[in-house]
Amino acid sequence: MTSVHALERQLEAIVTRENLQRAWKRVKANKGAAGVDAISVTDFPAWARQHWPTIKQQLLNGDYQPEAVRRVWIPKPNGDKRPLGIPNVADRIIQQAIAQQLAPHFEREFSDHSYGFRPGRNAHQAVKQVRDYLRARYRMVVDIDLAAFFDSVNHDVLMRLLRQRIRDKRVLQLIGRYLRAGVIENGQWQATPRGVPQGGPLSPLLANIVLHELDVYLHRCGHKFARYADDFVICVRSRRAAERVQENVQRFLENRLKLCVNVNKSRICTSNELEFLGFCFRGTKIVWSGKALSRFKHRIRQLTGRSWGVSPGFRYRELRRYVMGWLNYFALSEYYRPIPELDEWLRRRLRCCYWKQWRWPRTKINHLVSLGVSLNEAIKTGVSSKGPYAMSRTPITQMAMSNKWLTAQGLVSIKDQWVRFHYPVSTA
Repeated sequence: MTSVHALERQLEAIVTRENLQRAWKRVKANKGAAGVDAISVTDFPAWARQHWPTIKQQLLNGDYQPEAVRRVWIPKPNGDKRPLGIPNVADRIIQQAIAQQLAPHFEREFSDHSYGFRPGRNAHQAVKQVRDYLRARYRMVVDIDLAAFFDSVNHDVLMRLLRQRIRDKRVLQLIGRYLRAGVIENGQWQATPRGVPQGGPLSPLLANIVLHELDVYLHRCGHKFARYADDFVICVRSRRAAERVQENVQRFLENRLKLCVNVNKSRICTSNELEFLGFCFRGTKIVWSGKALSRFKHRIRQLTGRSWGVSPGFRYRELRRYVMGWLNYFALSEYYRPIPELDEWLRRRLRCCYWKQWRWPRTKINHLVSLGVSLNEAIKTGVSSKGPYAMSRTPITQMAMSNKWLTAQGLVSIKDQWVRFHYPVSTA
């Protein structure tokens, strides 16, 4: 009997003051919008002082009924939208408290090749795991796409897996009620006969519990795989093996876990054709994908739009926040060649912004002179009829608005961030 099977009085541990306080701190730190009751994180403490003792007693008695979640739709990079369920703050705290108590027990069983929504694990590790397989010459890839995974989790399968590990029937009952609580969209209640709503603190753990069965199956078959939530790939050495693996795994997902495989997006490909968690592979090198770079450039064009009427300080702050956030993830790319080109392109767009902002020849001349350009050169440059993009590449504007000057204004260097990621300076 594993330690997970010892969870016979788990509800008492879930509702302890210490566990609930820790859950509240996590929910408060994540902020988030209000649920259907319109009670915000800020308003919750005052509400809880009056209502929480009753809720706690209902939980212990097995009488608590969760509220439906508020459904909103979040745009995806490809133009589609994905549903997000926003529980009430009270239900977020209860879900977080449940997850805090259950997660450590399940963590002992989860696979080393599962990287999503787990402490000390991240997407970078999953990508590096795939790279290691490629280095070992497993260069044919089975890439299986699960259609709307979070919305299609089978409740019977999930509850069966939970009953194998949790003996406190009150906890099982409470989780079941969360699954069936329904959603409110446009003021109308809708039933949720399947799925775990994205947005609840408990959903990532429940998703991993379901997909852990897939991990066990893949381990038993001896496959080389990496999984991040519902994104997973299996690496093999031949197309023939890939075809066999794809057929077997698809059958397991559909028959055993009752999940729907998106056959239009699932495929067998070589490692050079693979895109996984925003990255591709050149040989055995990790490279950000073309889609990721296109989205980056699109956002940079928005932030450096010459018609965006904001102060330079605000523009630099938004640029810094976005560039550093993007590179915190995508600096994993081991391909250096495009880095200086991106830096140069970003600086050029900023010079365009200044040139258009200065607008009038007299203003341009005055700014160029103040930046160290001789009066004659400033006049010849300032009266030019060429557009901002052409002028941003002239030697005079590049000398006036030098790389050092742009850095002093607040521009973050893509190259510097990439170098720091790959060659961190030891503080020892």
